[in-house]
Amino acid sequence: MRGVSMPTHQYARLADAYLQPRIPNPVPGDRPKVQIPDILSLAMTTRAYTRVVMRLRAQAESDARAFARSHVSPVPSRPATRDGQMVQSSSSRTPSPTSLYSHGKSSVSSTMGAFRSPLVRLHRAPLLRVFVPSPEGEWLSDSSVVECEAELKRAGVLKLLRVGDVVWDVAVGDEGNLGRMVWDGSYLVDLDHKYSRMGELSPYFHSLAFSPSYFHRVIRTGVNTVLNPGGNPIVYLDVSPWGQELAANLQLLQDRATTTTPHGTLHSVVHWLHRSSFTIRPPVSPHHPHAYSHSQNLRIPIPSVAGFFIDPGWYGTVIVEAEGTNEGLADFQARCGPGAFPPRADNITSKMRSEKERGSRRVYRILREKSRPGEIWIRAVREKERVM
Repeated sequence: MRGVSMPTHQYARLADAYLQPRIPNPVPGDRPKVQIPDILSLAMTTRAYTRVVMRLRAQAESDARAFARSHVSPVPSRPATRDGQMVQSSSSRTPSPTSLYSHGKSSVSSTMGAFRSPLVRLHRAPLLRVFVPSPEGEWLSDSSVVECEAELKRAGVLKLLRVGDVVWDVAVGDEGNLGRMVWDGSYLVDLDHKYSRMGELSPYFHSLAFSPSYFHRVIRTGVNTVLNPGGNPIVYLDVSPWGQELAANLQLLQDRATTTTPHGTLHSVVHWLHRSSFTIRPPVSPHHPHAYSHSQNLRIPIPSVAGFFIDPGWYGTVIVEAEGTNEGLADFQARCGPGAFPPRADNITSKMRSEKERGSRRVYRILREKSRPGEIWIRAVREKERVM
């Protein structure tokens, strides 16, 4: 299949060759020095690739559902008795190595018999391809984005797209996140560059609706030796519905971290930080309170967001970190919403700072090195960390 065997950097090279100015009327009999690439063939290649990816995703989800149905634990019935004594029935199933709140489907996909493909992974965003040469260069114009949407329609996958699917215009290039956009349900949305020059997920998307690792390695994360040495991705969360719980669990702690100097040496630094946590509990059916398998069909709506639900990957404990300064505490308290903390006596300077940082109160970074299933660590990102 050409879409798989052809290196991705070749698309950008051929697109550049196509966009190069050519002599309108060459001398008769002379062969053209530059061969014009077959743009239609390249576009059809990416359309076929996109259709294959969508088909593989449907197959993977179908296999996962069938595998889950065959391994559903029945609802506990009355215990078996023998001669009036209770009999403990032994189970041949291996206990789950993850937490109770871990992603139920993740454990299914990691077992024997699960669907495997280098193009599609369950609970990860698919990377769909289109081929639209951009005369404006690396930055796609509005007309180029509209043409990318038209390519998805020509591929016949427009009705199969979901919110959060990533579309890549391979004609732009394969460096960083060039040409990558996210489907919002109706249109393609560009990446946001406020906190990363490579681009991050746009604030129009609610990160609780996706698993914490949904965009991992699909939307690449840039590394900043000062602001983001670990290459942790940006997420957008509104934690005010759990403000009371965050206020009750707030602590001021000392933490040891390793930083890199401009000369490349590593230093161990002890600093103060505020740390708190809240819990997102999985739903349990009132008719089957002891059967977790029945609760997998239930979903928790995202507070104050109509039509979106919390992804099971967030079930468990969410640990929130903030700066250990007075400004960091004030920012954390503002994120928890009104009523979680007593009102502060603000002066003119603090009011101006609070108004300036109002737009960044939903911005966090997932701390990948600390997170695990059932325990997600996030760090509050303030306005001063903006790069653009």
